[in-house]
Amino acid sequence: MSMSVFRDRTEAGERLAQALERWAGEDVIVLALPRGGVEVALPVAERLGAPLDVLVSRKLGAPMQPELGFGAVSEGGAIWVDEEATRALGLGPQVIEAIESREREELQRRVRAYRGGRPLNLEGRTVLLVDDGVATGGTMRAAIRAARALGAARVIVAVPVAAPESAAEIRREVDEWVCLQEPSELWAIGVWYRSFPQLDDDRVLEMLGGGKPLESLPPHPPTS
Repeated sequence: MSMSVFRDRTEAGERLAQALERWAGEDVIVLALPRGGVEVALPVAERLGAPLDVLVSRKLGAPMQPELGFGAVSEGGAIWVDEEATRALGLGPQVIEAIESREREELQRRVRAYRGGRPLNLEGRTVLLVDDGVATGGTMRAAIRAARALGAARVIVAVPVAAPESAAEIRREVDEWVCLQEPSELWAIGVWYRSFPQLDDDRVLEMLGGGKPLESLPPHPPTS
């Protein structure tokens, strides 16, 4: 498979939307993992004619190396922890609990900022989780668990780029996996984008305002 670098998250989303066209007009909810995932998810939601919202996940980073993730938390109390990583880092239960508590505070702040604290109702729905890429996969795996716990009947994960090892793990946890490229050496997600700026809350809210809000949809009929 030929590998290429994306111009930016918007172009990545446009290309991802093409790979998801079979879902156009279907009863699908596009849920982005903020912040970067929102910019990828916006053109996907627009092309599919689907509502766009967020499902917030936060990485659990090692105390002395915050960028080194050993797990992640998401909405509804969902958590995923790499037990092998915690053993290698020598992290005890109290340390893990303290890190989890701190990240859940930021998670709740983002839920309030992006959705006004409104809970997600995914009961019986088909959910399309979108991010700008998957490296270790922790935040996505926590998001998958959150979507299931919130009642999603079907979970699809779609990303522009992913590490093959993480892709293999996530593929086993979802109903469908869509990824444009899985380079043997990922290095970092940003390496696969020519423009990969950090996004702030204002930018996320601006993009969410451009989508079809979830609360505007009629109630989903009960599943049989």
